[in-house]
Amino acid sequence: QVQLVESGGGLVQAGGSLTLSCAASGRTFSSYAMGWFRQAPGKEREFVAAISWNGGNRLYADSVEGRFTLSRDNAKNTVYLQMNSLKPEDTAVYYCAAVSRAPWEVVRERDTYNLWGQGTQVTVSS
Repeated sequence: QVQLVESGGGLVQAGGSLTLSCAASGRTFSSYAMGWFRQAPGKEREFVAAISWNGGNRLYADSVEGRFTLSRDNAKNTVYLQMNSLKPEDTAVYYCAAVSRAPWEVVRERDTYNLWGQGTQVTVSS
């Protein structure tokens, strides 16, 4: 069973950058597709980005396309979400998620994932 731990959140000014990390335990990490979701107060948890098991496919929400970059290092069992040009509307708790053997077509859907981290807070001030 893979367990996920996010880190790297914090407070940043608009226009700044942060890199979130998601460290996974377990020897089967490289077989999992990984996703990032976020949830702002009073809102539903929404898709941010996903990456396939080997990094060959990436998918981004329209709201972060061109500003966020998702990558993974399977040797380190870690996924990275580089966030640039941050906006106040990016403020949320960011969650890392994992799933094995799921069709790529459904990686935007929250219910696709069966493993979740505890979340890390990102706050962007204006």
